[in-house]
Amino acid sequence: MALIEVNYLSQALSKITALQVFIPNDLNPAEQEGIPYYGRETRVLYLLHGYSGNQTDWIQGTTICNLAKKYNFAVVCPAGDNSFYLDQEMTGGKYATFVGEELPAYMEQLFHFSGKREDTYIGGFSMGGFGAVHTALRYNRKFGKVMAFSSAFIINEIIKTGSKTTGSLTNRPYQEHIFGPGESLKTSEKNPEYLLCRLLEKKEILPEFYLACGTEDTLLPHNREFRDFLKEKKVPAIYTESPGGHSWDFWNRALEPAVKWMMED
Repeated sequence: MALIEVNYLSQALSKITALQVFIPNDLNPAEQEGIPYYGRETRVLYLLHGYSGNQTDWIQGTTICNLAKKYNFAVVCPAGDNSFYLDQEMTGGKYATFVGEELPAYMEQLFHFSGKREDTYIGGFSMGGFGAVHTALRYNRKFGKVMAFSSAFIINEIIKTGSKTTGSLTNRPYQEHIFGPGESLKTSEKNPEYLLCRLLEKKEILPEFYLACGTEDTLLPHNREFRDFLKEKKVPAIYTESPGGHSWDFWNRALEPAVKWMMED
């Protein structure tokens, strides 16, 4: 197995950015025996960290590397800073472009990963869960599936309250910088619900959704709200709840069912 730290100059971010890549590329024949996933091309899963995290979180905090070996997929974990993986007008602020466009192209060039939609997935937790859903909808022809845990679907609360969210660790200037004025968010490309409605209107292909949240998580109402939005729009999705808070313990328990759903087809 290869665990690689990559530092490269991102044009979208106007800086050298770091990411970690795990590739299960050296299992011997005996280790692969009986595992059907090694009879196909290696798939790629882009994983986004949460607020205040970095590119090491998924590798260090979860069992994702063991799952990558079990199901034969590469893992790419970029550093998203505290961006919510959204594009800003300022120089170096194109985080959606970075994750959804520039990074996959660079990974395919560097490691010769498959660029096919059916082999390319994205996931995340908390801020990264929001970012994964947003990215999959904005780049719907790139990502075939998305898994999102304890996602920070806080846009509707910002719309209702004017750039302030309940129990948030961030202040109003930060939220206004990231999302813009609350009154403009209903029809903003930063809003996953708006992106999805636009795709439905154009009869575009949609990613498949797997959503999970802990029943003691403060973000549970936001996740239920997005689940209900998908139901209202008749968009198929797997949604699960189980005991747990906003923690690594919950994300680790939720991880393998989601990965199995992603890779078994």
